[in-house]
Amino acid sequence: MIYFLAIAVLLAASPARAWEPTPEVLTEIAAGRTWFDFQPQAQGAGLIRAGIEISVPPDVVFAVLADCEHATRIAPHLASCRVTERDPSGRWDIREQITRAGLLPSVRTVVRSDFQRPASLKYRRVGGDLAVLEGEWRMIAIDGGRRTRVLYENRASSPYVVPGAIARLILRREIGLALAALTRECQSRL
Repeated sequence: MIYFLAIAVLLAASPARAWEPTPEVLTEIAAGRTWFDFQPQAQGAGLIRAGIEISVPPDVVFAVLADCEHATRIAPHLASCRVTERDPSGRWDIREQITRAGLLPSVRTVVRSDFQRPASLKYRRVGGDLAVLEGEWRMIAIDGGRRTRVLYENRASSPYVVPGAIARLILRREIGLALAALTRECQSRL
């Protein structure tokens, strides 16, 4: 149930204002830990924020996040990702994603992803089963561009009613797994 929210959150969405992590969050990320926060919001939506540092340049992280064909390597419950429309100059695309988790029905999301290579990938819902889906991945070069601070922010609704405390526990695990998979995939491309 909440897996759909986690996967939709991870691979598709941008809030009106960019999240700026506190010094405490930056310290946690710089220490090599994944930072995560989830805040339930009105109408079944939730705000997820996460951060990690990866020992690859920002263009590698961007390439992995923008790669619809291999998106299932990062999100284990993602069954498929298909680009349905693309800007000829490569500034945006529209993608359809199907997520499956156990015995629950599949969830279809359609998002428009806007690219600012290699600094950000913003996405927002343009169709599908979720009423709310928007977010951003930001890649910040550190250590002279040899490493990347990855900041993630997503606001999404779930097609199922899930209490906030349970959603937080499940999402912490799922996002941790997805960010670990993102790190592995980025490092495999060097």
